Amino acid sequence: MMRVRLLGTGDTAGTPKVGCTCPVCTRAAQVGMERLRTSILITRGEENILIDTSPDLRAQLIAAGAPHIDAVIWTHGHYDHFSGFNDFYRVQKFPPVYGAPPVLDYLGGVYDYIRLDAHPQSPYEPFELAGITFTLGVVTHPDDYTCGVVWEADGVKVGYTADTNKYLPERTKELLSGCDLLFLDGLFPPDVSHHKHMNYDEAVAMAGELAAKDFRVVHMSHRIGWDWAHIGLDGETFVLGE
Repeated sequence: MMRVRLLGTGDTAGTPKVGCTCPVCTRAAQVGMERLRTSILITRGEENILIDTSPDLRAQLIAAGAPHIDAVIWTHGHYDHFSGFNDFYRVQKFPPVYGAPPVLDYLGGVYDYIRLDAHPQSPYEPFELAGITFTLGVVTHPDDYTCGVVWEADGVKVGYTADTNKYLPERTKELLSGCDLLFLDGLFPPDVSHHKHMNYDEAVAMAGELAAKDFRVVHMSHRIGWDWAHIGLDGETFVLGE
Protein backbone atom coordinates (compact mmCIF):
# COMPACT_ATOMS: atom_id res chain seq x y z
CA MET A 1 0.00 0.00 0.00
CA MET A 2 1.21 3.47 -0.87
CA ARG A 3 0.14 6.83 0.54
CA VAL A 4 0.51 10.02 -1.48
CA ARG A 5 0.01 13.35 0.28
CA LEU A 6 -0.13 16.76 -1.36
CA LEU A 7 2.03 18.84 0.96
CA GLY A 8 1.33 21.96 -1.05
CA THR A 9 -0.56 22.88 -4.21
CA GLY A 10 0.40 26.51 -4.81
CA ASP A 11 2.68 28.42 -7.14
CA THR A 12 5.77 30.37 -6.17
CA ALA A 13 3.72 33.15 -4.50
CA GLY A 14 1.35 30.85 -2.63
CA THR A 15 -2.25 31.57 -1.69
CA PRO A 16 -3.16 33.89 -0.06
CA LYS A 17 -0.67 36.01 -1.95
CA VAL A 18 1.01 38.64 0.19
CA GLY A 19 -0.86 41.94 -0.07
CA CYS A 20 -3.62 40.60 -2.34
CA THR A 21 -7.29 41.33 -1.63
CA CYS A 22 -8.84 39.30 -4.48
CA PRO A 23 -11.81 37.08 -3.52
CA VAL A 24 -9.68 33.90 -3.45
CA CYS A 25 -7.03 35.43 -1.17
CA THR A 26 -9.60 37.18 1.01
CA ARG A 27 -11.52 33.96 1.63
CA ALA A 28 -8.28 32.12 2.34
CA ALA A 29 -7.23 34.69 4.92
CA GLN A 30 -10.66 34.76 6.56
CA VAL A 31 -10.98 31.00 7.06
CA GLY A 32 -7.32 30.02 7.38
CA MET A 33 -7.02 28.21 4.06
CA GLU A 34 -3.85 28.35 2.03
CA ARG A 35 -1.91 26.85 -0.82
CA LEU A 36 1.66 26.26 0.20
CA ARG A 37 4.20 25.79 -2.55
CA THR A 38 3.78 22.49 -4.42
CA SER A 39 5.50 19.34 -3.17
CA ILE A 40 4.47 15.72 -2.69
CA LEU A 41 5.11 13.15 0.06
CA ILE A 42 5.07 9.45 -0.86
CA THR A 43 4.98 6.84 1.90
CA ARG A 44 5.35 3.10 1.49
CA GLY A 45 5.95 0.94 4.53
CA GLU A 46 8.22 2.89 6.85
CA GLU A 47 9.91 4.93 4.12
CA ASN A 48 9.07 8.45 2.99
CA ILE A 49 10.08 10.11 -0.26
CA LEU A 50 9.64 13.75 -1.22
CA ILE A 51 9.14 15.12 -4.68
CA ASP A 52 10.61 18.61 -4.46
CA THR A 53 11.47 20.55 -1.31
CA SER A 54 9.40 23.72 -1.32
CA PRO A 55 10.16 26.89 0.67
CA ASP A 56 7.32 25.80 2.99
CA LEU A 57 8.89 22.44 3.80
CA ARG A 58 9.14 22.93 7.56
CA ALA A 59 5.43 23.70 7.91
CA GLN A 60 4.50 20.96 5.46
CA LEU A 61 6.42 18.26 7.33
CA ILE A 62 5.00 19.34 10.70
CA ALA A 63 1.47 19.18 9.25
CA ALA A 64 2.22 15.69 7.92
CA GLY A 65 3.30 14.43 11.35
CA ALA A 66 7.03 15.17 11.06
CA PRO A 67 8.04 12.05 9.11
CA HIS A 68 11.67 11.11 8.61
CA ILE A 69 12.49 11.64 4.93
CA ASP A 70 14.51 8.89 3.27
CA ALA A 71 15.02 10.44 -0.18
CA VAL A 72 14.25 13.54 -2.24
CA ILE A 73 13.53 13.73 -5.97
CA TRP A 74 14.05 17.15 -7.52
CA THR A 75 12.22 18.02 -10.73
CA HIS A 76 14.08 21.24 -11.57
CA GLY A 77 16.11 24.10 -10.21
CA HIS A 78 13.50 26.74 -9.43
CA TYR A 79 13.35 28.35 -5.99
CA ASP A 80 9.83 27.17 -5.17
CA HIS A 81 10.81 23.55 -5.86
CA PHE A 82 14.12 23.18 -4.03
CA SER A 83 14.80 25.95 -1.52
CA GLY A 84 13.30 24.17 1.51
CA PHE A 85 16.06 21.55 1.48
CA ASN A 86 18.00 23.43 4.13
CA ASP A 87 15.08 22.84 6.53
CA PHE A 88 16.58 19.42 7.22
CA TYR A 89 19.46 21.12 9.03
CA ARG A 90 19.54 20.06 12.71
CA VAL A 91 16.37 18.02 12.11
CA GLN A 92 17.73 14.93 10.42
CA LYS A 93 20.64 13.92 8.22
CA PHE A 94 20.24 15.50 4.82
CA PRO A 95 18.52 12.82 2.71
CA PRO A 96 19.98 11.55 -0.57
CA VAL A 97 18.78 13.45 -3.62
CA TYR A 98 17.74 12.10 -7.01
CA GLY A 99 17.10 13.89 -10.27
CA ALA A 100 18.22 14.31 -13.85
CA PRO A 101 21.94 15.13 -14.21
CA PRO A 102 21.44 18.80 -15.28
CA VAL A 103 19.18 19.38 -12.28
CA LEU A 104 21.61 17.85 -9.79
CA ASP A 105 24.56 19.65 -11.39
CA TYR A 106 22.83 22.99 -10.92
CA LEU A 107 21.58 22.34 -7.40
CA GLY A 108 24.95 20.93 -6.39
CA GLY A 109 26.27 24.43 -7.03
CA VAL A 110 23.47 26.05 -5.05
CA TYR A 111 24.12 23.72 -2.11
CA ASP A 112 27.91 23.77 -2.32
CA TYR A 113 28.01 24.11 1.49
CA ILE A 114 26.33 20.71 1.91
CA ARG A 115 27.86 17.37 1.01
CA LEU A 116 24.98 16.31 -1.17
CA ASP A 117 24.44 12.58 -1.47
CA ALA A 118 23.51 12.95 -5.13
CA HIS A 119 22.24 10.15 -7.37
CA PRO A 120 21.82 11.31 -11.00
CA GLN A 121 19.08 9.49 -12.92
CA SER A 122 18.67 9.55 -16.67
CA PRO A 123 15.15 10.36 -17.90
CA TYR A 124 13.10 7.37 -19.05
CA GLU A 125 15.36 4.93 -17.18
CA PRO A 126 13.53 3.50 -14.11
CA PHE A 127 15.11 3.45 -10.67
CA GLU A 128 13.83 2.06 -7.38
CA LEU A 129 13.31 3.60 -3.95
CA ALA A 130 11.33 2.03 -1.09
CA GLY A 131 10.09 -0.69 -3.41
CA ILE A 132 8.64 1.92 -5.75
CA THR A 133 9.76 2.23 -9.36
CA PHE A 134 10.34 5.85 -10.36
CA THR A 135 10.88 7.19 -13.87
CA LEU A 136 11.70 10.76 -14.84
CA GLY A 137 10.36 12.26 -18.06
CA VAL A 138 11.38 15.56 -19.61
CA VAL A 139 8.62 18.19 -19.78
CA THR A 140 8.55 21.57 -21.53
CA HIS A 141 9.22 24.53 -19.24
CA PRO A 142 11.14 27.10 -21.30
CA ASP A 143 13.99 27.79 -20.88
CA ASP A 144 14.69 25.54 -17.92
CA TYR A 145 15.41 21.82 -17.92
CA THR A 146 12.53 20.22 -16.02
CA CYS A 147 11.28 16.69 -15.47
CA GLY A 148 8.00 15.15 -14.45
CA VAL A 149 7.89 11.93 -12.46
CA VAL A 150 5.99 8.65 -12.72
CA TRP A 151 6.00 6.14 -9.87
CA GLU A 152 4.58 2.62 -9.71
CA ALA A 153 4.05 0.14 -6.88
CA ASP A 154 1.41 -2.30 -5.70
CA GLY A 155 -0.27 -2.30 -9.11
CA VAL A 156 -0.78 1.47 -9.10
CA LYS A 157 0.68 4.13 -11.40
CA VAL A 158 0.93 7.80 -10.35
CA GLY A 159 2.28 10.71 -12.38
CA TYR A 160 3.24 14.33 -11.89
CA THR A 161 3.92 16.75 -14.74
CA ALA A 162 5.84 19.34 -12.66
CA ASP A 163 6.05 22.83 -14.22
CA THR A 164 5.24 22.50 -17.90
CA ASN A 165 3.30 23.91 -20.78
CA LYS A 166 0.96 21.74 -22.83
CA TYR A 167 3.59 20.76 -25.41
CA LEU A 168 4.86 17.64 -23.72
CA PRO A 169 7.31 15.46 -25.65
CA GLU A 170 5.60 12.39 -27.08
CA ARG A 171 7.87 10.10 -25.08
CA THR A 172 6.76 11.82 -21.88
CA LYS A 173 3.10 11.57 -22.89
CA GLU A 174 3.60 7.85 -23.32
CA LEU A 175 5.21 7.66 -19.88
CA LEU A 176 2.35 9.57 -18.24
CA SER A 177 -0.46 7.78 -20.07
CA GLY A 178 -2.91 5.63 -18.17
CA CYS A 179 -2.10 6.79 -14.65
CA ASP A 180 -4.42 5.78 -11.86
CA LEU A 181 -3.75 9.23 -10.38
CA LEU A 182 -2.18 12.19 -12.16
CA PHE A 183 -1.07 15.58 -10.83
CA LEU A 184 -0.85 18.36 -13.42
CA ASP A 185 0.59 21.86 -13.39
CA GLY A 186 -2.33 24.23 -13.92
CA LEU A 187 -1.06 27.64 -12.87
CA PHE A 188 -3.53 30.04 -14.45
CA PRO A 189 -7.29 30.38 -15.08
CA PRO A 190 -8.56 29.61 -18.60
CA ASP A 191 -8.33 33.22 -19.79
CA VAL A 192 -4.55 33.30 -19.36
CA SER A 193 -2.11 31.64 -21.75
CA HIS A 194 1.55 31.33 -20.80
CA HIS A 195 4.49 29.80 -22.64
CA LYS A 196 5.90 28.16 -19.49
CA HIS A 197 2.81 26.65 -17.86
CA MET A 198 -0.58 25.14 -18.53
CA ASN A 199 -3.71 26.97 -17.51
CA TYR A 200 -6.58 25.17 -15.79
CA ASP A 201 -8.41 24.18 -18.98
CA GLU A 202 -5.21 22.93 -20.59
CA ALA A 203 -4.44 20.79 -17.53
CA VAL A 204 -7.93 19.27 -17.54
CA ALA A 205 -7.65 18.59 -21.28
CA MET A 206 -4.24 17.00 -20.77
CA ALA A 207 -5.66 14.66 -18.12
CA GLY A 208 -8.22 13.52 -20.67
CA GLU A 209 -5.64 13.10 -23.43
CA LEU A 210 -3.47 11.01 -21.12
CA ALA A 211 -6.47 8.87 -20.06
CA ALA A 212 -5.90 9.44 -16.34
CA LYS A 213 -8.35 7.52 -14.16
CA ASP A 214 -8.26 10.31 -11.59
CA PHE A 215 -6.37 13.61 -11.47
CA ARG A 216 -5.76 16.81 -9.56
CA VAL A 217 -4.60 20.21 -10.76
CA VAL A 218 -1.69 21.51 -8.65
CA HIS A 219 0.87 24.34 -8.76
CA MET A 220 -2.04 26.80 -8.84
CA SER A 221 -1.95 30.55 -8.50
CA HIS A 222 -4.31 32.60 -6.35
CA ARG A 223 -6.45 33.13 -9.44
CA ILE A 224 -7.80 29.57 -9.24
CA GLY A 225 -10.97 29.46 -7.13
CA TRP A 226 -11.44 27.24 -4.09
CA ASP A 227 -14.57 25.60 -5.49
CA TRP A 228 -13.23 24.61 -8.91
CA ALA A 229 -13.50 20.96 -9.88
CA HIS A 230 -10.43 18.73 -9.94
CA ILE A 231 -8.20 21.02 -7.86
CA GLY A 232 -5.78 19.52 -5.36
CA LEU A 233 -5.93 20.66 -1.74
CA ASP A 234 -3.05 20.97 0.70
CA GLY A 235 -3.03 17.90 2.92
CA GLU A 236 -5.16 15.81 0.57
CA THR A 237 -4.01 12.21 0.95
CA PHE A 238 -4.55 9.23 -1.35
CA VAL A 239 -4.23 5.60 -0.19
CA LEU A 240 -3.38 3.49 -3.20
CA GLY A 241 -2.73 -0.16 -3.95
CA GLU A 242 -3.32 -3.42 -2.19
